[in-house]
Formats: sequence, C-alpha cells, structure tokens
Amino acid sequence: MSNIEEGALRSRMVEVMRAMEARGLNRGTSGNVSARLGDGMLVTPSGVPPERLTPEAMVFVRGDDSIPDGQLKPSSEWRMHMQILRRRSDVGGVVHCHSRHATILACAGRPIPAVHYMVGVSGGGSVPVAPYASFGSEALADAVVAALDGRYAALMANHGQIAVAPSLGRALLIAEEIEEQAAVYWGCLAIGGPNLLSDAQMAEIMIRFQSYGQAR
Repeated sequence: MSNIEEGALRSRMVEVMRAMEARGLNRGTSGNVSARLGDGMLVTPSGVPPERLTPEAMVFVRGDDSIPDGQLKPSSEWRMHMQILRRRSDVGGVVHCHSRHATILACAGRPIPAVHYMVGVSGGGSVPVAPYASFGSEALADAVVAALDGRYAALMANHGQIAVAPSLGRALLIAEEIEEQAAVYWGCLAIGGPNLLSDAQMAEIMIRFQSYGQAR
C-alpha cells in the first residue's frame, strides 16, 4: 500500500470515530476502530477522544503483533481487532462501539432475533452474543471471533457491539443498523414482545440482499 493510500486510511479512521460519536454510537473514549494495512493493521490509540484524534495518531501493529516504537499506546482492544483481521480474510475494517441499545441487550445477554428483515445486515438471521471476557484480553478476542463465525456483527456480553466488513465505511454502516435493530427489539420487548420472522423468511431476505443496491 502506498503512502498516499495509507494516509487516506488514517484520515478515514479519524472520520469514522468522529461519525460514531456524532451519530450517538459512542461516547468519550470508549469504542475503537481498526483497518487492515498490509500484513498488519492500523488501530485507534488508547484513551484519546475523537475530537483530539489525528491521522498520525493511528497506531500501526505488525502482523506478528509487534508494535514499532515511537507511537501512542494502541487501544486496549487491539488483540481483538488483530484476531478478527487475521482469521477473516474478507474483513478490511472493524468497528467496536458501546451504542446504547446494543449494549442494553448485551448486558441482558439477549441476542437480537429476526425482529425485522434488516437484522440480515449482520450476515445471518440473528445477532449473537459473545460470552463475557475482560476487555483487552485474549479470551475476549477468541470469544468475539467465535461469535462472529462468518457474520458481520455480534453483541459482546456486558460490553457493547462489534461490526466488521470489507471496508471501514461499511463496518460503520453495519454498526449503525445493528444499533437501530437493537432499539427496535428493545421497544418490542417493552410492549409485550416481537412477532419474529421465520427462518424461511430470513433465508429469502439473505438471498435478496446479495443483489441489493448498486453493482460494485
């Protein structure tokens, strides 16, 4: 990847972090994003609020998990990001945030079922919950990778949500939609429970999604 492309990627990470806060998906220094760069990745630094982020602040982590000197400390969740990128060749960007309704469901241990067809943006008929593990731990990285299992989104027990995609921009859109579906499900639970779509109906949706939108 050329220096120009790397520079654009670093700038895009800043834009995504600021968009997450502007759209109510994140607050303060919680949440983080990463993007594949060669055989390694760029990840947001630890404890830096979005308004203070700069492209130069993004931390490069090599493919062997080593971190070159002279950089800021990476996000405490960098191992989770690296594990996802290492095990999912289809993923180029990862968005992790503590959006309110997704976090409520995650704290209740409730997966998001087929409450609406847009749940399908997760890559499946539901959004699973990864078992709890301490933030920044290898155990959390393993749990999240297992929960994703080919999907594009998962909740993280007593923590938040994670969204992955070929591009960072697409991962952001998925995270935003998962928060919307979490809010819809939360609202349905408050008034007596949802009327769920069947497995067959969701299977049809997944086929329809393959040709949805503009050709790329």
